[in-house]
Amino acid sequence: MQVMEPPTEPDVCAKWSETLRVYHDTSAALECELQARHGLGLSEFEVLQALAGQCCGDPGRKVRMKELEAEMYLSQSALSRTVTRLERAGLVTRDECEYDRRANFLMLTPAGRERWETARPTHKAVLIRHLD
Repeated sequence: MQVMEPPTEPDVCAKWSETLRVYHDTSAALECELQARHGLGLSEFEVLQALAGQCCGDPGRKVRMKELEAEMYLSQSALSRTVTRLERAGLVTRDECEYDRRANFLMLTPAGRERWETARPTHKAVLIRHLD
C-alpha cells in the first residue's frame, strides 16, 4: 500500500486559486446570462430558488427571513436589499410577523415562481458549461 504525501503549501495555494477562478468565472457568467435573458441578478435568482425550494410546491407557504438568511451566502443587509428589489418587481411578498415585529415572512408570488422556472434552464446550462 502506497502512502500519499500531504499536499505542499504551493499545491494547496494553487488549488485555492483555481477554485476562486472557477467560482468567479461561473458566477460572472450566471450574472450576465440571468440578467440578459430573465432580468434577474444572480443573488435574486438564488433567493427565488431558495424560496421555491423551501415552499415545497406549496405556493401559499411563508418563509421566515431568518430561515432564508441561514441558507444564503449574502449578508443580512444584502439579502434585505435583494428581497426589496424582488418585492418591487412583484416576485415576492414580505409580511410582518404578528407576534414578533422584528421578524418578516417571505412568499414567492405566482410571477416569482414563473420567473424562477423560466430562468432555471439558463442557470443549469451555465453551470454545466462551467463545471462539467
